[in-house]
Amino acid sequence: MGYNSELIESKDQLVEYLASGSKPDRSAWRIGSEHEKFVFHRSDNKTLSFYGENGRPGIKDVILAFEAFGWEPISENGHVIAATKDGASITLEPGGQFELSGAPLETIHQTCDETGAHLRQAKAIGEDLDIGFLGMGFHPTLRREDAPIMPKDRYEIMRNYMPKVGSMGLDMMLRTCTVQVNIDFASEADMVEKFRIGLALQPIATALFAASPFKEGRPNGFKSLRSQAWTDTDPDRTGMLPFVFQDGMGFERWADHLLDTPMYFVRRDNKYIDAAGQSFRDFMKGELPALPGELPVMEDYIDHMTTLFPEVRLKTFMEMRGADGGPWNRLCALPALWVGLLYDTTAQAAAWDMVKDWTFEEMAAMRNDVPMLGLVAEHRGRSLQEWAGDVLKIADHGLKSRAMLSAGGQTEQAFLDALHETVESGETPADRMLRQFNGPWGGDVSRIFEEMAY
Repeated sequence: MGYNSELIESKDQLVEYLASGSKPDRSAWRIGSEHEKFVFHRSDNKTLSFYGENGRPGIKDVILAFEAFGWEPISENGHVIAATKDGASITLEPGGQFELSGAPLETIHQTCDETGAHLRQAKAIGEDLDIGFLGMGFHPTLRREDAPIMPKDRYEIMRNYMPKVGSMGLDMMLRTCTVQVNIDFASEADMVEKFRIGLALQPIATALFAASPFKEGRPNGFKSLRSQAWTDTDPDRTGMLPFVFQDGMGFERWADHLLDTPMYFVRRDNKYIDAAGQSFRDFMKGELPALPGELPVMEDYIDHMTTLFPEVRLKTFMEMRGADGGPWNRLCALPALWVGLLYDTTAQAAAWDMVKDWTFEEMAAMRNDVPMLGLVAEHRGRSLQEWAGDVLKIADHGLKSRAMLSAGGQTEQAFLDALHETVESGETPADRMLRQFNGPWGGDVSRIFEEMAY
């Protein structure tokens, strides 16, 4: 998409932009899968720096290696920081985590094929460069002070601001990975219902995908330290969003939330200008200290949207953001879960019926308990393992009803298999890693890099 230079003169434009994402025709709905992974040198499991050192490759070399597979590199200030191909993109997170942002596709078969093709390319590059790619929620060995810094101007602004508003923002930036899915909505009412279901069930998704039980070589006391990091990153732009469950929730209420959230930056002439802590409302009055007398354009608003990090995020589509990065098969399970719940009318109605009388206090309690307890956490006298079983039944029905078949005639239901196994056993990826750490790994976390790399 090109640069949107429309001058913002009223809040109505902000609301209309969000509403423009509505797709009443369900055949136009698409699925956007995203996942992040850590990159490491196989010889010593150390994280790659951007440029590389001592003759070893850097992150820059990894991006450039994707050119052989038809990816087109993108530079910022002379640094190669991304690549694109067929509507998908490879981008860098602040600590060098590699993210695949997939193209908007029609079925989970297609999104999983896209993910698989990317990971096979990554494995081939890994063989050439003697590097590996690891999917989990929090880096198992890296110390914060040893994390490499990527040369992206927006990240420098964020690194400077984060410690002012929370104690774990830098951990979130430098040492975590996630998997998420982007979904469409039909109308404002459909958006609100999906938003509420997404927030209510996000703790269950967090528990199912929990995969970050280690920190700096030792168990950290959590099943999802990535999820815990978000609880003390920045209260202005994270969390469960109580207003979403209140009367009056809609596109305008979300626009107000965006306006009330402090800014990070403004881009002009491909340069990032530090506006951390400043107000978009002041910007709309021509009173932004970073750009006095200047009014925002729509691209500024679009940029600002990307600086909010709640469990569910609204743009002109919705992002489900509660899951840890993890094993290959779970990268396809996450979109299967949410598409199963929210892309079939009967399934969505069943999901809404499940959560509609939950209080915000109950949902917040689940959110607070899940990082440490995972599926053992309880809600209304039942474990989240039991609740997750009910959620998966709904999602399975939704995928069966969608009847989106692969070339071989398979439905999308099989992509939930990894989650069914988790519910049946009660063992999340984090539980499995801890069992191996205390058993065959003999307390050696480095075994993760051998046994769990893609």
